Amino acid sequence: MIHELRIYTAHPGKMGALLSRFRDHTCALFEKHGISNVGYWLNSIGGRNDELWYIVGFESLAHREQAWAAFQADPDWQKARAESEVDGPLVHHLENRILSPTNFSPLR
Repeated sequence: MIHELRIYTAHPGKMGALLSRFRDHTCALFEKHGISNVGYWLNSIGGRNDELWYIVGFESLAHREQAWAAFQADPDWQKARAESEVDGPLVHHLENRILSPTNFSPLR
């Protein structure tokens, strides 16, 4: 299993719309394309309050490439993104990392 950490920094005032898009569309579309939803987090104490952190899973790096390509090409995703961004983009920038578990990690 490959885990990918993604950190989205929302434009000012756009976090609510970003969370709604994930809740109402993105999470289900991820699953449709074989992207496993592992977890989603906001900062409660410390850090920045404009970041959404989440982890998704894939069977392999090749599966990751295929799944992201299929997700990006999905007309339902393109429609959800366009409708949610009618007043401008929601994400200022994003970071992503492919994580490798240690040999003592309970989640592998």
